[in-house]
Amino acid sequence: MACAWTVLLLAGCSASAPSTLEPAGPGARRVEGLWWLLFWISLVVYVIVMAVLVVALLRRRRRGPVNRGDATRFVVVAGVVLPFLVLTSVYLVGLRDMDALSQPEADRASDVEVTVVGHQWWWEVRYPGSGAVTANEVHIPVGVDVRLDLTTADVLHSFWVPELMPKTDMISGRTNTTWLHADRPGTYRGHCAEYCGLQHGNMAFHVVAQPRAEFDAWLARAARPAPEPDTAAERRGLAVFEQTGCAACHTIRGTSADGTVGPDLTTIGSRWSIGAGAAPNTPGDLGGWVVDPRTIKPGNLMPPQPVPAQELPDLIAYLRSLK
Repeated sequence: MACAWTVLLLAGCSASAPSTLEPAGPGARRVEGLWWLLFWISLVVYVIVMAVLVVALLRRRRRGPVNRGDATRFVVVAGVVLPFLVLTSVYLVGLRDMDALSQPEADRASDVEVTVVGHQWWWEVRYPGSGAVTANEVHIPVGVDVRLDLTTADVLHSFWVPELMPKTDMISGRTNTTWLHADRPGTYRGHCAEYCGLQHGNMAFHVVAQPRAEFDAWLARAARPAPEPDTAAERRGLAVFEQTGCAACHTIRGTSADGTVGPDLTTIGSRWSIGAGAAPNTPGDLGGWVVDPRTIKPGNLMPPQPVPAQELPDLIAYLRSLK
């Protein structure tokens, strides 16, 4: 039993688990600094308490006379004055960091703005002014502060990228603002940090930080309509998509599909996962998702699709071509 608990505890320390203690931007570095400050204060307090306990036990064995005046002064200093000074100092440091995290630095601000909408259970990502829309991925340029406007289409969610920024709640009827800054290119995993229902555990996303030239190329590509199908299989797949219930709930820009219930699928072929981290974006998993997504992500709103077995490979080929 002890071994099992040890394995469970260490699972959260794996190299693949994102951590604020491995910051990749100034926002997470402030949180890391506050974490270490609290850690060392707690350690010092623990050592002092243990030392006082040992001294008290030794004095009790000697049963010497007790100086009540000294005891009262010790309780006042150690139990009132010192905790007041420590807690006040930590509070002021926390206020300083909260103020710094509330808005980006003026000399680092970017012209890029992103709107993120939380859904049960996926993330809608829009780039106002460009027409680019994607899902479960936030692309940003490296080295600048990117503003994010956050809201929700249903219940309370919370947007959190541990290596870049602390969490920000997404509240119905209200738009909250945060910003992301990545010091170096990379892919940073984020997650919903507020319990939002049955599939809260499968509501992940990636922040992809790219050099500015690569980001601009990605944004231009993501803003364009879907490319025309290249092969006969892809053309048949587009026809299947438009003739089934898929087009009623999803949009593929440049086609007749203009549904707004589910994610925009214009770039689905390049996305890292299916169902906000529920399954990898492979042909087999994508086919299983289309046929019956609730076997992969129970409780999600997408119903099974009655796509004939002989037409499913064509549909998958078309969706995989959308990049």
